[in-house]
Amino acid sequence: MLNEKVAELLNTQVNKEFYSAYLYLAFSNYFSEEGLNGFSNWYLIQAQEERDHAMLFVQYMQNNDAKITFEAIGKPEFSAEKHIDVLNAGLKHERYVTGLINNIYGTAYEVKDFRTMQFLDWFVKEQGEEETNANDLIKKMELFGSDPKSLYLLDQEMAARTYAAPSLVL
Repeated sequence: MLNEKVAELLNTQVNKEFYSAYLYLAFSNYFSEEGLNGFSNWYLIQAQEERDHAMLFVQYMQNNDAKITFEAIGKPEFSAEKHIDVLNAGLKHERYVTGLINNIYGTAYEVKDFRTMQFLDWFVKEQGEEETNANDLIKKMELFGSDPKSLYLLDQEMAARTYAAPSLVL
């Protein structure tokens, strides 16, 4: 049985992951409206990943007989004057999610909930990858985004991204 505080944080994370999916759908829509369908694809896949992350948390909680409460998902709020603003918002959000995961991990550690810590190990690694990907995307936009031909090629690179569901065994 999960510690009450750990279960509460895990439940909150379910809802935060679904919010992340909404946020990335909004980013995808922004880029679609801008005619950058590759970037739109990149964030659509991000949204799929976040949805699957939420479902992994749900499955873990169900496997541990923890009560799950689904909250209303807030409307994603962001403003963008330039494409780079969306990318920066994405990196900021990934850093926020990393903090949330670290907080759950720390709480699980305090109560010696090693099973939850082991479950979270994958997410800790994943968040490192997410931050690196977001940062790399910003660097590419800074290098190539002001030149229309280079932006076109970068957009084509983003269009090539495909979705692979996580293979985390619970």
